Amino acid sequence: MLWRGRRQSDNIEDDRSDSGGGGIGGGGGQFQLPIGGRTGGGGSIILVILVVLAGWYFGFDPSAILGGGDGGLLPGGGGQITDNSGGGQDSGAGTPANDEMKQFVATVLAETEDTWTGIFKSQGLTYEDPKLVLFSGQVRSACGFASAAAGPFYCPGDHKVYLDMTFFQQLDQQFGASGEFARAYVIAHEVGHHVQNLTGIMGKFNQMRQGMSEADANQLSVRIELQADCFAGVWAHFTAQKGILEQGDIESALNAAKQIGDDTLQKKMQGYVVPESFNHGTSQQRQTWLARGYKSGKLSDCNTMSGPL
Repeated sequence: MLWRGRRQSDNIEDDRSDSGGGGIGGGGGQFQLPIGGRTGGGGSIILVILVVLAGWYFGFDPSAILGGGDGGLLPGGGGQITDNSGGGQDSGAGTPANDEMKQFVATVLAETEDTWTGIFKSQGLTYEDPKLVLFSGQVRSACGFASAAAGPFYCPGDHKVYLDMTFFQQLDQQFGASGEFARAYVIAHEVGHHVQNLTGIMGKFNQMRQGMSEADANQLSVRIELQADCFAGVWAHFTAQKGILEQGDIESALNAAKQIGDDTLQKKMQGYVVPESFNHGTSQQRQTWLARGYKSGKLSDCNTMSGPL
């Protein structure tokens, strides 16, 4: 991705020096899956695993569901993705590597601003730029407290994306999803949730899921997450038109989408899949909707709320 020398967004809030280092579990920033006793034929432990997986990789603070936190995002509603693989490395400001990574994040955010401003303008709307908060270890948002183990996430309460950049190392080293555009996809997915928030889609989702069974709410969450993937693809479509994508960039993003599919993650973490618990989509679905947005560049092709997925 030819991002160097391009405009960088001013909508970056660097809270790394204030949010504290480390992570959860004393593993040098490595996340340790909290596995408790088995009850009810394994239902509780499966629920714990799935809640933590959802928060860890994509979209909310697990503690908000598992007993802590206050007002954390709904599973899948925030689209969080984790950023905590640092292995004890200092992710604070000051090192050249992190300075460059901050510049990368600011550049990608600027590209999303330009793209979505143009799309909204073409529809007679005004796009509101989100803020992107860089944090290290833990952070408090309008959606509640979150640790790096909760991953990158979007909070509709304050219109901010939260990112602990060590997730990019984890994406590469643990998930096998390397490449700058894989990282750009992560940011674009979170911005996709911001677009959903601005257009009222996320608000309708939160209303609709009230009173739903867990299985039905999960199915609805899958549609929200896949739409954010499609929106990320729309952004990639217009980014490619600027001539700043390199050979292999789209493939790296598609590979990232594959590696964070519900089925792939569950197979990796527990050895089997529980389809009714999916709340972000299978690897194939995530790749399909990302590719669909990229191919057409049309929001009308990102209607995941009806029809087959």
